[in-house]
Amino acid sequence: MISDAESVLFDLDGTLTDPFEGITNSIVHALRYFGIEVADRRELACFIGPPLVESFRLRFGFSEAEACRAVAHYREYYAARGIFENTVYDGIPQLLDALKAAGRRLILATSKPEVFAERILAHFSLTQFDVVAGATLDSSRVEKADVIAYALEKAGIGAEHAVMVGDRKHDVLGARANEIPCVGVLYGYGSREELTAAGAAALARSPQALADVLLGRSGGAEE
Repeated sequence: MISDAESVLFDLDGTLTDPFEGITNSIVHALRYFGIEVADRRELACFIGPPLVESFRLRFGFSEAEACRAVAHYREYYAARGIFENTVYDGIPQLLDALKAAGRRLILATSKPEVFAERILAHFSLTQFDVVAGATLDSSRVEKADVIAYALEKAGIGAEHAVMVGDRKHDVLGARANEIPCVGVLYGYGSREELTAAGAAALARSPQALADVLLGRSGGAEE
């Protein structure tokens, strides 16, 4: 059962924080290098969650080399300003505190570079995490399945003792590749249909409902 998991792995963007402003500002900065302007930044929400190289290739038809250059320009803005242009979702600190009080081990598993993830957690005082696992800057570890495998290894735990929490299909599919159930959150950037089709074990409409799901309390899970 999900509530029996001793360790909870969390995605970052769209799960703990809403990074829309910082990520879209960084994407706009990168696209200007290629002479591309975006009229409606809401169209860039698809970048939140998946690996950036993949998103630049799929959304704008970039080659692998172009996508890598775009990521480099993205990080120019992101590292200087975009990293903190986000907000913690209401209820997240309380959720993390409740899980810690219940004896759960908390692990961050994000496709964002680990060095950025550590700065974000420190900036927003999300100090409840026992282990932080992220992608590498050189893209040698960027797929969510690889990040989750790395997180499990870094934490020294087996898949049978863990559950994943995320807002996109990449979180669900990455968890399934590691034989871990995943709870999909509906307040992030993935739809109910996306998460269900990917095989989410449960859905939660809010951080408060997520606490109910993870702690085995009634009323949290969405059908």
